[in-house]
Amino acid sequence: MIRLAPIAALGLLALTGCNQNTDPGNDREAQLEPAPTPAPKMGAAEALSGIATEAIQPETMSDADVASLGGMSGKCSLRLTAVGFPSFVYDDPQGTGVIKLNGKLIPLASRGEGKFADGGLRVELRPVDQEFGDDGRREAEMIIWLPEAKDELGFRGYEVCTQKR
Repeated sequence: MIRLAPIAALGLLALTGCNQNTDPGNDREAQLEPAPTPAPKMGAAEALSGIATEAIQPETMSDADVASLGGMSGKCSLRLTAVGFPSFVYDDPQGTGVIKLNGKLIPLASRGEGKFADGGLRVELRPVDQEFGDDGRREAEMIIWLPEAKDELGFRGYEVCTQKR
């Protein structure tokens, strides 16, 4: 029994440092962490300059990104999952839209019903369901044509509108 005491003491000594975690976001007060910053806004030509268009995928916007766009009040979005954050936000089918690609928020001008474009980048939203459900969403497709890419990209998700249609 006496021989086990030093081993037990070493084990307890080793565990005393386990309650200290210096990694950001772990066991720290939220007020100490910096507030997230929104992605920068820029035109499509600048945002997609010098990157392989084959590697581009739409990204999910953060709360900070959405706030920098003025919030979601009165706007619609396309979300890649039913409960996820938006990847594309627009005022209405005839207004402006914003997509997040390559870590940048890219504003796109309306080019007609559900069509948006800027600097060789085009986005088209196509409803799968014709009517919005009681929860304010419907299934939709988002087709993306990237500058100099030989194929378009297609995604199916949920169009969510905070405004009444």
